[in-house]
Amino acid sequence: MSQSFLVFGAGYSGKAFAAARIDPAIRIFGTTRSPDKFNALRAVGIEPLQFDGLAFSPDLLAELQRATHIIISTAPDDGGDPVLEIASDRIRDLAPRLRWIGYLSTVGVYGNYDGNWVDETAECRPVSRRSVLRVEAEQQWLAVGEAAGIPVAVLRLSGIYGPGRNAFVNLTNGTAKRLIKPGQVFNRIHAADIAGALWLLSASDLGGIFNVTDDLPAPPQDVVAYAAALMGVEPPSEVPFDAAQLSPMARSFYGENKRVSNAAIKAVGYRFRYPDYRSAFDAMWKEGNWAGEGTGDARSPMKRS
Repeated sequence: MSQSFLVFGAGYSGKAFAAARIDPAIRIFGTTRSPDKFNALRAVGIEPLQFDGLAFSPDLLAELQRATHIIISTAPDDGGDPVLEIASDRIRDLAPRLRWIGYLSTVGVYGNYDGNWVDETAECRPVSRRSVLRVEAEQQWLAVGEAAGIPVAVLRLSGIYGPGRNAFVNLTNGTAKRLIKPGQVFNRIHAADIAGALWLLSASDLGGIFNVTDDLPAPPQDVVAYAAALMGVEPPSEVPFDAAQLSPMARSFYGENKRVSNAAIKAVGYRFRYPDYRSAFDAMWKEGNWAGEGTGDARSPMKRS
């Protein structure tokens, strides 16, 4: 049976997934709200479809009929998960060939564990409203899969980075900060490893909950300093967290402190391409692709203003 993937919300992670496709015979469709983004999707091999979050168009319904795999990368809001709201009770009718569902969630569902390690068995005690909604959406997708006899893989992602989205970019545009909050660590994942985990799980139709995060939860100021050293520039001055000017959302991230285990995804056979931020930054700097697609060799040191 030929494979056809439909990615709802084909943004940064969805494009990384498509770029990692090995077999050109696998069809990948992806939704976006804006036709202005169609060309960017086509550039990475995604056939674009418009989805406004309210109704499925005839073209989208036609691709659902052909889809063997669905990836959900849309964030729920107070109205719920937009795909669930339309498809949950009739998924088998809408997608009769469907054999696997992947749901991209967040490690934010765990809430705060004061820097201790957590795995998929840990209690979810989300702090922010956005993470509360993620827990609800996870449970609903797992229930949909169980009722329809379709395996659902929930991928709990940590802070996503990669070409075009990293500390090199922030140092270049002057937005990098070194905020110091003693004991604070964050978990990270390169977009290529999100793609790799999705391809592994979908290839074997594996369901379950998996933390997709690298091996090295680390203080955020260390990441900035490492990138600055590779670039040959001075890192920004350290700023005590209590004195920092942050948006309420940015400040809320610092209210959650945990180290997230990736043992479960490794146990099913995944091997990380970038097991920590250092290996990823070394590769991006060497390859000159840190600034994103179409930038050529971007390794010239930049002076910070």
